[in-house]
Amino acid sequence: MEINNKQLKVTGILSYWVYLIVAVIFISITQCLKAEDDPRGNLVSVEWLEKILKNENVLILDTSPNKIYLENHIPGAISVNVYAFGVRETPIEIIEQLFQSVGIDLNKKVVIYDQGGTMLATRMFFSLYYHGFPESNLFILNGGLSMWLEKGLPVTKDVLSTIPKGTFKIKERNEDSRVMLDEFLTASGDLTNNVLLEALGADWHFGQTKFFDKAGHIPNAILLPSDDFFNPDKTFKSSEDIKKMLSYLGINPEQKVLTHCGGGVSASVPYFVLKFLLNYPKVKLFMESQMGWLADERGLPFWTYDEPFIMRETNWLKTWGGKMLRMYGIGKVSIIDIRSEEEFRIGHLPFAVNIPADVFKNNLTSPENLVKILGNSGVDKLHEAVIVSGAGLTKESALAFVMLEELGQEKVSVFMDSMEKCTQLGFSLTTDSTIFQPLNYSLKPGKELIVDNYETNKGLYLTVFIASGVNMPSKIPDGNVINIAYTEFLNSNGTPKEAKDIWEIISKAGISRYAEVVCISDDFGEAASNYYIFKLMGFPDVNIKL
Repeated sequence: MEINNKQLKVTGILSYWVYLIVAVIFISITQCLKAEDDPRGNLVSVEWLEKILKNENVLILDTSPNKIYLENHIPGAISVNVYAFGVRETPIEIIEQLFQSVGIDLNKKVVIYDQGGTMLATRMFFSLYYHGFPESNLFILNGGLSMWLEKGLPVTKDVLSTIPKGTFKIKERNEDSRVMLDEFLTASGDLTNNVLLEALGADWHFGQTKFFDKAGHIPNAILLPSDDFFNPDKTFKSSEDIKKMLSYLGINPEQKVLTHCGGGVSASVPYFVLKFLLNYPKVKLFMESQMGWLADERGLPFWTYDEPFIMRETNWLKTWGGKMLRMYGIGKVSIIDIRSEEEFRIGHLPFAVNIPADVFKNNLTSPENLVKILGNSGVDKLHEAVIVSGAGLTKESALAFVMLEELGQEKVSVFMDSMEKCTQLGFSLTTDSTIFQPLNYSLKPGKELIVDNYETNKGLYLTVFIASGVNMPSKIPDGNVINIAYTEFLNSNGTPKEAKDIWEIISKAGISRYAEVVCISDDFGEAASNYYIFKLMGFPDVNIKL
């Protein structure tokens, strides 16, 4: 067949245009398959997904409970049970088969969603990422099914009869994404460089909810529930809002952030947010979480309060403030008995010095005088100062606690036992005078706890004034004022109530964990008592207004 030059020219032109059209289509599809033009690249909108819903290079995984999936799901979505995909340690060959069974393929973009505002999608995301699936092809649908429905986008009840088997092979796990128990345990003792971020709710954290044999949380864990990362419409909060929360809790990008929860699922929410939305460089997930911590044969400790170490009892003081460790220079404890001189003479703990409560109260606005008294009494600023009132947390012991913290004392705690209980437990009282060497107690202020004008001490969040006496103060500041008498938080013997009971009082009063708490009262000791309680419960921004 003879083809002339004119036909060749026409054919060439047509070929050029066909090539151009194909190229344009390819580029359009490629651009469409990229995440939104947003710094939160692994988070995509429902509008984005709706545009490429029928593209064969997109695999949609629905991690909602099966009942929700059967009622309504995004067309083409495949139902997956997150708890089968590596929540517990699973052999590579088994998890690889599971991934392939739902169509996981390296040449596909995988979009994961749940009902919205839960930890299921993020946990599936972590499982795929941990097992080596490239993050550039891995996305979470912002707002999940809830947002899809809100936008009026199509849903179906149809279930795929067959799922093409995927070809994904696990070559290497991303071990850097996971923290093991020993590293987690070591990190718990270095809070400058590490954060143990707990993603459970406050009810779990403070011991109201008990799933394991112990209630509470891992020591030094910072409570940041997974729910706090979501807006009311179940989309993720903005990066700015999340950074504000992190800043309030003292979490910064320079630290290693180790996320955990009860069993490693809720922890995937802060893991995903900090690593993939905020680009924090050192984020790891503790898969075993509290379950692994409590299962350890060493019997690792578990707390309900956030700072239980500001409470001391007889057996602790008998050891660390007793004769034996002082002989070896190990007992770095200054015992400050704030009872009256007469009570002190009748009987006091060994090595205690007497600085009556009135001394602290009378020098509330004269810290330089108090510094001299502390130094002349042999109180070491680098030691832990244990305040003894004989009745646990009182207005007087709380006032002394606050003033010592204000002066920058290394550590301060309140002794919770009575003198009678001390003797019952074998810590005999003495009438001997304590021999001490005067020290130079330097005036180097610590935290600014006592404020005159709250207007200059606004925090990241709204201020809540806690009226701390039985009666409201004579001068009530403008703003949100809530009356909780400090005695509501205490047992009859002066010890704080259980953390779960304190949290219930705080929660019922409507006090957010994200608040600048300012304790007020006509009696400074009452305000100081509530300051102590909120510190015990881990509130990071607490002040007292004179």
